[in-house]
Amino acid sequence: MSFDTHVKSRLAVALTSRQLLRIRRIFHEGRRQVLRQPHVVHYFHDAADPYCHLTAQVLQRFQDRYRVFVRPYLISGPPEDAVPDPVAHHRNALNDSRNLARKLGLAEPSATGPDRHAVSQAEQALAAKLEDGEFLLGVSDISRKLWTGAEFSKGKGTDPSSAKARGDHQLSSFGHYIGGTFYYGGEWYWGVDRLHYLEDRLQNAGLGADLPPLIPVPDLQDNHAEGQAIEFFFSFRSPYSYLAFDRVWELARRSGADLVLRPVLPMLMRGLPVPKAKSSYILLDCAREARRLGVPFGRICDPLGEGVERGYALLDHAHAQGRMVEYCSAFLRGVWSQGLDASTNNGLAQIVGQAGLDWNIARQELTTQNWRARVEQNQDRLQEIGLWGVPSFRVSGQSIWGQDRLWAVEDALVS
Repeated sequence: MSFDTHVKSRLAVALTSRQLLRIRRIFHEGRRQVLRQPHVVHYFHDAADPYCHLTAQVLQRFQDRYRVFVRPYLISGPPEDAVPDPVAHHRNALNDSRNLARKLGLAEPSATGPDRHAVSQAEQALAAKLEDGEFLLGVSDISRKLWTGAEFSKGKGTDPSSAKARGDHQLSSFGHYIGGTFYYGGEWYWGVDRLHYLEDRLQNAGLGADLPPLIPVPDLQDNHAEGQAIEFFFSFRSPYSYLAFDRVWELARRSGADLVLRPVLPMLMRGLPVPKAKSSYILLDCAREARRLGVPFGRICDPLGEGVERGYALLDHAHAQGRMVEYCSAFLRGVWSQGLDASTNNGLAQIVGQAGLDWNIARQELTTQNWRARVEQNQDRLQEIGLWGVPSFRVSGQSIWGQDRLWAVEDALVS
């Protein structure tokens, strides 16, 4: 491992540590007290985002539960570089938010989504509510009308341009890129999926009663699905793939489903942009998800480029030895929690050994290029099922995206 790689790995340990998290929280609370500011939770709403339709339904209940001031903003939507394939992104967001709403007992958005005229009407109504200080009281009803195709009344409306410009500026200045997000004391919480983290933080700070979360994390069940298959798309450079890998492996084993591994190139190696704000959020979000799941994380050695290519070069060898799952698991664990440098023989040898393979035999396959055809076919398949990012799944004709959607994978297996 080079000196530069070593420094980056140690920096990642620090950035994802509990200790730094505590220090950050102490700093933000101290700053708040010195400036004599109230406890403010900033919320960013994109009327055209179906996930925001879900958050709109719990905003007032959240405000009523905690001694904080929820400050809402209206925003325009994500920048182009944050959404590489807007059409596929919109389609997946609609399907996923509908599944999530059903799982959580929330009102579903419509299957097709609103047209631009309806979004414009909703934004005008929301901008008026912002002016009147009644956003939290009105957002749920306005969102319901928008996402069910109901008619908007001829009541007060306001040009939303200024409100969206202010919201976009504030979102960017805080360091994020997408709607449905909550910001409090230096940390981000995206959508109803992560609201439980914010609730836990506020309860620990004495700002609310010790109550069950408004939106619980869905549990997995012990279901049987013999004869069915889980296509699992992942990349060695994706920390979310790492968080998902052993869990979906266990899900397949427990349910009796066949696990079909489909590694793809990381987005950056496919020419897809990943904004800095997005990568920063992903790192910290993965750290807290790993802590909740009890998964080791943080000693990172980014395998982007040569590390990924060398790792993929051994896929066929691992498959031939009947150790494909073990090898992929060991690689992901090695680069995301053990700081192993896959671009070096020493680092990759340790990964290979942990997978139960013989390094002296495996190393002879490092120059092979056969893996490129396998990966390209998987990428074509990923595009065919309407997705582009990982970890993703194809189960019973359904496309599912996200390490936090294993409950959806399980539901699809038994549907």
